[in-house]
Amino acid sequence: MSGKANFDPSKDTDVVVIGAGPGGYPAAKRAAQLGARVVCIESDNPGGTCLNWGCIPTKTMIGSVAALHTLKHAKDFGLIAENVGYDFPALMGRKDKIVTGLNKGVEFLLKSAKVKHVAGYGKILDKNTVEVTKADGSVEKITTANIIIATGSVPSKVPIPGVDSADIWVDNAAVKAKKADGTLATGPLWTSNEAVSAKQVPGELVIVGGGVIGVEFAYVYAGLGSKVTVLEFLPRIIANMDEDLSKELAKSLKKQGVAIQTGVKVTRVEDKDGKKEVFFAGEDGAEKSLPADVVLIATGRTPFTTGLGLESVGITLGSPKGRAAIAVNNKLETSVPGIYAIGDVIGSGLAHTATAEGLVAAENICGHAATMSYKAIPSCIYTEPEVASVGLTEAQAKEQGYEVKTGTFPFRNLAKAMAINQTEGFVKVVAEAKYGEILGVHIIGPHATDLIMEAVVSIQLENTVDELMKTVHSHPSLAEAMGQANEDVKGLAIDK
Repeated sequence: MSGKANFDPSKDTDVVVIGAGPGGYPAAKRAAQLGARVVCIESDNPGGTCLNWGCIPTKTMIGSVAALHTLKHAKDFGLIAENVGYDFPALMGRKDKIVTGLNKGVEFLLKSAKVKHVAGYGKILDKNTVEVTKADGSVEKITTANIIIATGSVPSKVPIPGVDSADIWVDNAAVKAKKADGTLATGPLWTSNEAVSAKQVPGELVIVGGGVIGVEFAYVYAGLGSKVTVLEFLPRIIANMDEDLSKELAKSLKKQGVAIQTGVKVTRVEDKDGKKEVFFAGEDGAEKSLPADVVLIATGRTPFTTGLGLESVGITLGSPKGRAAIAVNNKLETSVPGIYAIGDVIGSGLAHTATAEGLVAAENICGHAATMSYKAIPSCIYTEPEVASVGLTEAQAKEQGYEVKTGTFPFRNLAKAMAINQTEGFVKVVAEAKYGEILGVHIIGPHATDLIMEAVVSIQLENTVDELMKTVHSHPSLAEAMGQANEDVKGLAIDK
């Protein structure tokens, strides 16, 4: 980084960040670290969707379910655990405690960096003015030299009769769907917001959508005893990831009791006998139905731009990442100089991507030269077994014209996997045939979301299969699967 910004001292502040999620609060802090006066606006608790309604609540619930699974299989470890069960209010209370602690942590980080936090909804009046509407209805105007839009996303509304008019579809649902007592409405129709705020475990749960959100909640609620069915429109679940991962995860979820139907379209949802009836049809057009105590709509999220005032400054929607996303360049600047956008609002979709984008935007505002690279962004799913991927899938590599060689190694062959009783899954390496450059790595198995980082660094540095073959992996460890998958590209895996 180099350079120094010349800010206008006549403005109230140098940078206004709208949103304090995993993109917004790091952007605010980095700008402050580089000498800027910063105001950060947030309508919800600090941490945004990720901390309050997404990543952290779901992973905390997943952690409890994974622990329950281990206790139920205590005999496999030579241990005795009798009358194993769960206390759902306590489980959710643990989730709330962790979220609240992290909220306070974000508040402290901003305060320690001398970032001014303003609670309310931000609206851009012009390129140098942001208006904040607070909870009591009062309005504050802030003049600024630069703006970073980090407003995140809301659950995507679906045009399904019986669902599309439900009260779960409101702007910024995470805030506006709260009841007077502060709890989230949790009726028979859920988005991910309601799923992390449930008061009880549904007996029968139908999940519409087999992407990341859908499969994670399928794992959670099946683990807590719900009869779970996933309905997916595409031919396979987690369709954006390598096909071999999709097949393995589907097999694992089915073993856990999750029913999965792919290639089906949900046509309507009706009330019947005090429950919901979900109607769907496959390629043959024949309509079927399922009863449900709760229907969870898990069809993705949409950039939250409502009420932002984008039209007042000429920022239009539509980018390669989606029709509802704000377009930016590789410096994260919009078509309006001095206004930047990051995270879900530009269609990025991952918390760690938003963080990286926030740092890039802040550094550019402060006079440094930074660009955003999407070459080595890991994607993670926190089911059990975990799923993680970086780089190109095998199909993508072939579509891009590469001559491809692959190698795989199963966790069941590793002593460490046996020791911790987690032997499902494998590591798959996709490599370019001639020079052996690693194009993609795809993992399903124990601690996949941690193991993927070796692959992230390898792709970032353009490592070859030979280099990872020569990298010494500790024994016994799960990381040995990475080394041996690379060996398998050349047919040289020792333990396969």
